[in-house]
Amino acid sequence: MTITDLRKYSGKLPILTTTLLIWSSLAQAQEMKWDSTVRPDIYNTRVELFRSLPHARKDVVFLGNSITFWADWSELLGNTRYKNRGIPGDITFGVLERLDEVIQGKPAKVFILIGINDLARNIPDSVILQNYRRMVRRLKAGAPGTRIYFQTLLPTNDTFQKLKNHYNKEDHIRYLNDALKEMAPAEGFDVIDLHPHFVDEAGKLRKEYTWDGVHLTLAGYRKWAEVLRKGNYIK
Repeated sequence: MTITDLRKYSGKLPILTTTLLIWSSLAQAQEMKWDSTVRPDIYNTRVELFRSLPHARKDVVFLGNSITFWADWSELLGNTRYKNRGIPGDITFGVLERLDEVIQGKPAKVFILIGINDLARNIPDSVILQNYRRMVRRLKAGAPGTRIYFQTLLPTNDTFQKLKNHYNKEDHIRYLNDALKEMAPAEGFDVIDLHPHFVDEAGKLRKEYTWDGVHLTLAGYRKWAEVLRKGNYIK
């Protein structure tokens, strides 16, 4: 039984049966090893660069992994205030480890998109959500004037057959995106729902927006920028 099956049917099963299923699911999760300490080879070099750059309270920071990294945000959005803090291969634990650099700058806004590499490494949904919560609370404590935006995870497309560990995570992606929206009012951050703008009729990342089923083409980045402009998240 999958995690989706458990969520769908747990309310309809006897308590003992549900408990056994939950324990079985937890046991399976423990068998799927994951490592919070994994960092991409480029990680330390990028963090060192970030720490050396000037900071200003008018900055708008884009924080995330390679999906964020491969956009030239200042060019795409037409303003040098937009700063790229993406690191290819990064996970939520990596963002937490380097979050002090963002907090130190006390930027006007921070746009966060992170989590698909966590899923590729079998990091549980509950851990990812807890890391989202930790990011928000640390930002609020250290940079209370910073407006926090979480962007929903994008769909993937397994027809490209390039990044197989990242594909077929759609149940987890939907769950995390829904949980982000539920968490936002209590934790005091905004959610930008990118996912519907990138998904096709089959529930996959639109082919015109990706070249490997995970990362974006120029058309994909232009769509992202369009969503931000139309939602008045940027000016």
